[in-house]
Amino acid sequence: MRCCICGAVKNCGPYLDKVFENIEKIGSLFNDYNIIIYYDDSDDDSLQKLKQYKAINNKLNFFVNKSYISKYRTIRLARARNFCLQQIQNNYLDYEFFIMMDFDDVCSQDIKLEVIKKYLNRDDWDALSFNKSPYYDLWALSIKPYFLSCLHFDGKSGEFLHNYITNLLQNLPPGELLRCASAFNGFAIYKTNKFINCNYFGKINLKLFPKKLVSKNHSLIKEKFNYKYVEDCEHRAFHLEAINKNNARIRISPEILF
Repeated sequence: MRCCICGAVKNCGPYLDKVFENIEKIGSLFNDYNIIIYYDDSDDDSLQKLKQYKAINNKLNFFVNKSYISKYRTIRLARARNFCLQQIQNNYLDYEFFIMMDFDDVCSQDIKLEVIKKYLNRDDWDALSFNKSPYYDLWALSIKPYFLSCLHFDGKSGEFLHNYITNLLQNLPPGELLRCASAFNGFAIYKTNKFINCNYFGKINLKLFPKKLVSKNHSLIKEKFNYKYVEDCEHRAFHLEAINKNNARIRISPEILF
């Protein structure tokens, strides 16, 4: 088994040493691995740390972006993640897995390697993310019947969704994974053949959802949806495209990885 480990770096300097330590542990689970990073202009020592790590680990490949992309963070992140996917297409298409992860504090805690190891040979997922305590990444989460971003609703939909996902994960039968349409939580592992023909997209696109699901989501939340808020989590479009194109199985483990 082989794996590409990918992500975007901007102002991540304080966390990179620990993140790279975790990446090396992850890499030990595979016969081979490579690291692909898209670096964006930073105000700290991130670039220097990338250069230093490249000098001691030739598995690291990083691209330095020198052009202005967008004022919107999600669009910048979509560009970065799509660049990583393109590198996989060009150079590592025969790698069975790839990981997309954050390079900040989210993935700088000690990794519980046995958690990810137990799932590598299971055939009940195509994308797998993990729990957190508390579960924080509601921005990327789409789960029946709440498919739309909670950040586009006024009111307390975020608080409600947090309680909803926490309850679901706590009450899963032993060994089961939670079905969803999108989830990230700072780290997810993917089976390459189910996602390599998909793209991240950082703007809201309700066309990704069947109209009946959008209508039901609206009726359940009972709050005004802010269509003027342009951004949407880049992971949502990526996961939904994989479901629509490849019938990808997006799952969440109730176990905590970091």
